[in-house]
Amino acid sequence: MSTPDLTQALVVGVASSALFDLTESDAIFMARGSEAYEQYQQDHLQNPLQPGPAFPFVKRLLSLNDLHDGLVEVIVMSRNSPTSGLRVMESIAHHELPISRAIFRRGTGSEDFMEAFNMSLFLSANGDDVRRAVESGQPAGQVLKSSPRLETDGNQLRIAFDFDGVLSSDESERIYAEQGIDAYQQSEADQADLPLPAGPMQRFLAAINKIQRLEDELVDKDSTYQRRVRVSLVTARNAPAHKRAIQSIKSWGLQVDDAFFLGGIPKTKVLNVLRPHIFFDDQRRHLTDADLEAPAVHIPFGIRNVTTDTSAPDQEQ
Repeated sequence: MSTPDLTQALVVGVASSALFDLTESDAIFMARGSEAYEQYQQDHLQNPLQPGPAFPFVKRLLSLNDLHDGLVEVIVMSRNSPTSGLRVMESIAHHELPISRAIFRRGTGSEDFMEAFNMSLFLSANGDDVRRAVESGQPAGQVLKSSPRLETDGNQLRIAFDFDGVLSSDESERIYAEQGIDAYQQSEADQADLPLPAGPMQRFLAAINKIQRLEDELVDKDSTYQRRVRVSLVTARNAPAHKRAIQSIKSWGLQVDDAFFLGGIPKTKVLNVLRPHIFFDDQRRHLTDADLEAPAVHIPFGIRNVTTDTSAPDQEQ
């Protein structure tokens, strides 16, 4: 067996709390403690865990490996012990997900290992682990609870990003928060051609764009090829602040397929039509609308999250 080259792959770390629905398991842990939790997982080893909020995204992402072998690698990063983690791996096999690598650390996060595995993204329901990763400069997001929509038709992967505090730094948001909308709009107009610094999810967008460039080559060879990956920007920015967002993405050597400059219009209805497999935003108020159907990921970064509590009530061992 040849040694895999993770430097050439899009590597995503996913906690079992994001990949599977651990509601019952976590209830055991919270009510009866770690020993009862371990025993519960062993007793239910042959009962597969059901898909969690990040499952559709992970499944569709892994399907891109049929474009090129080793294009995507997903690694489980779990607070389960190696013993209770057996149920996670059995569930992965049951759902026929091509995931073979995992980190199990009893009661301890694994975000410190992201660089060692060249990860472009870490997803978890555990807000503490995600915040530590983001504070150390790593691209991570907290997956919020939702009912996964398992699509059986098509093969397109749709990803949506907010801009400020997600793809870019929170430099502009700080002006808005501290000086108000008029000062913000004037600042953005004055600096329209000055790119903003990169934010937490820029690295992940770069990795996705790399796959899209491979698709560009496939289109050049076969004009009937249907692109598999589509990236959308869904932001509260509007004119004149739209220009700086576009110029920043361009300056980074990156691109998006769609841009929605909503100017404060609620994002929910747009997202429900867009139907992304995952949506990243730095403000929880954009992610907690009961009508939102898209799997939501909170990025605890920047001024909008100075006092936000991202701890999750259901944190698996």
